Amino acid sequence: MKNSHHYQVELFYIVIDMQLQELNSHFENSELLLYVACLNPDNLFSAFNKEKLIWLAQFYPSDFSTIQVSFLDNQLETYMHDMRSTEEFLALKGIGQLAEKMVEMKKDVSYPLVYSLVTLALILPIAIATIERDFSAMNIIKNRLHNRIGDQWMNDCLVIYIEKDIFKTIKCEEIMQ
Repeated sequence: MKNSHHYQVELFYIVIDMQLQELNSHFENSELLLYVACLNPDNLFSAFNKEKLIWLAQFYPSDFSTIQVSFLDNQLETYMHDMRSTEEFLALKGIGQLAEKMVEMKKDVSYPLVYSLVTLALILPIAIATIERDFSAMNIIKNRLHNRIGDQWMNDCLVIYIEKDIFKTIKCEEIMQ
């Protein structure tokens, strides 16, 4: 058996299968992704669904108050009519391009609540992945070290891991002192 065959069959396929199983377990409920897809500008905003976008806004009450959600209903109607009748928005591919074009044409000022939904849609995948990584790290530390250490020491370790960007800026000499 060649090394390439070993890596391909016995390692690569197994790793791909494990990753696929992990992704399937994380995205069992894909409703959130379907709601975000309603903002996609492809095919003249063919996936647009006002009710789903209002539900998405209601799912984030810290970003959208009850009053803002009611304004969003009217704003989405006007926004969609405007987007479908403006030539610059018809050729866009993806939510990222939509956000850039909205800022470029000052539509983020005209439709601030819709723009908030667009930015939320861009941030969600990153935020969800970061949170899942943090919880995964917490579970690893908790499971491996639970019987050996106290809660305070475990909390200290988790803070260091979760806030790793801050801790990268601290020099080793400062920690030792």
